[in-house]
Amino acid sequence: MDKREQLYEGKAKKVYATDDPNVVIVSYKDDATAFDGTKKGTIAGKGAINNQMTNFLMGQLEQAGIPTHLIQELSERETAVKKVSIIPLEVIVRNRSAGSFAKRYGVEEGIIFDAPTVEFSYKNDDLHDPLINDYHAVALKLASWEEIELIQRYAFQVNDFLKQTLAECGVTLVDFKLEFGKTADGTIVLADEISPDTCRFWDAKTGEKLDKDRFRRDLGNVEGAYREMSRRLLGK
Repeated sequence: MDKREQLYEGKAKKVYATDDPNVVIVSYKDDATAFDGTKKGTIAGKGAINNQMTNFLMGQLEQAGIPTHLIQELSERETAVKKVSIIPLEVIVRNRSAGSFAKRYGVEEGIIFDAPTVEFSYKNDDLHDPLINDYHAVALKLASWEEIELIQRYAFQVNDFLKQTLAECGVTLVDFKLEFGKTADGTIVLADEISPDTCRFWDAKTGEKLDKDRFRRDLGNVEGAYREMSRRLLGK
C-alpha cells in the first residue's frame, strides 16, 4: 500500500492518502493538547500506545458485531483505515461523574450512575465543541434520527464491551468519547481512537488515574500511566 500526500493533521494524528481512494493511513503523534488546545506538550511513546491499543480494541469490537474503520496495523504508529466522512458529533458515554460533567453540575467526581449516560458535543473547533442534544443535531442536519439512534446503540454496546474488558485488567472505565464516520457507501462505522487520550481509566483498587487527566491536571508520571495501560491491556 503506497503512502501518498498528507491530507490532514490534527492534534494527535496525521492522515495520509494511499493508492486506494477508500483507504487512508493514520499516523499517531506524541503531541498532547488540553483545554481546547491552549495547553500543549509531548507524551513520549503516546502515539505508539494509542495506535496499538485502538487497533486491539477495535479488532475486538469488530468481532462483537460493531463495525469500525480498522483495516490493518502497518507499524507501531501507523494503521490503514477506511476513509470516512466524520459525523460532526462527539459521543460521550459516562459511567461515573468526572471531568466536565462534575464541573458543569457541581458534583464530586466518582459518583456511580444507576445507568450509563450519553451526551453529544457538536464537533466544531471554532465554537469550542458545545454540548448539543439530538433535536439540535437533526435540526442542523448533522445526522438523521435513524443515524442518531444507531450511533447511541453502538455507543452503549461499546461501553458494555469496554467495561468488561477493562475490569478484567483491574481498570474502571469512568467515561469516554467516540466518533463515528460514514464510508463511501454510507455505512456508519466507529472511527477515531479508543485510548488514554479519549477515555478516563481509573485503577479499580486505588482510583489512580491512568489517562490523559494526568497531563491535563499536572499530576505527573503521564508516560508511566500510558505504559501501565498498555501493559495491562496489551501485555506490553
